[in-house]
Amino acid sequence: MKTFKKFIFDRRAKGGYSFTLDEIKKSLGLSYNAAKQTLYQHQKKKQIAIIRNGFYVIIPPEYSHKGMLPIYLFIDDLMKWLDKPYYLSLFTAAALHGAAHQQPMESFVITVKPALRSIKNEKLLINFSVKNGWDKRDIVQKKTDAGYVKVSSMELTALDLMYYLKHSGINRCASVISELAEGMSAEKLKRTAARYAKITAIQRLGYLLDTQTGRKDLAKQLQKLLNEKKYFYTTLSPHHGKKGTFIPKWKIIKNTEVESDI
Repeated sequence: MKTFKKFIFDRRAKGGYSFTLDEIKKSLGLSYNAAKQTLYQHQKKKQIAIIRNGFYVIIPPEYSHKGMLPIYLFIDDLMKWLDKPYYLSLFTAAALHGAAHQQPMESFVITVKPALRSIKNEKLLINFSVKNGWDKRDIVQKKTDAGYVKVSSMELTALDLMYYLKHSGINRCASVISELAEGMSAEKLKRTAARYAKITAIQRLGYLLDTQTGRKDLAKQLQKLLNEKKYFYTTLSPHHGKKGTFIPKWKIIKNTEVESDI
């Protein structure tokens, strides 16, 4: 009969970092209670950690000081186990694109309804947001030590940052967008924005690209797109009131000053 130690060794030998309770029961021939007890013992030794009830990750020595793995080493396995499409988004995606000058403490994942509860404990914070869907052309595959993960493109990341502003302030987003803009493609941005359902995000992004970065070519593509649509004034930041300076070019109500960290 295979031991737990051998199970973990075999999983790591194949490049895996995660496993499920059902896999342990089947592989080790244990009852539910016996499997839970075995896992609890190894959790106390900080050799493994629980992500969601029934799903665990292996903590190798190089991550023992943190007691947790980076999300990109297990998120693909977790979402397959949950049978949910996903992509890493917002500041998590920006970091993987090299555009987050501050490593985010919170991880952000976009998936579909029904919504998933956020995962919050002393070692891990994963925020799940939902969309009706997305175009696969706006998702890129990033290679990790555990395989590949799905990540929003630079262009989609910038648009999502402007739509899901509830997760952060406009200044932090402006800083990240300034870094993303350095590697963004004007043509890709135009195509991605044309597929994007939330016009307010396009307006806000256009305004920031126009005023906070040197990429006027990116802003110009968004302005062309908006000229083909019917849209209305929206506030730059949802965290402030509706009083402010009206910017006709983008139909933005500038209700706060943008102070990028860049």
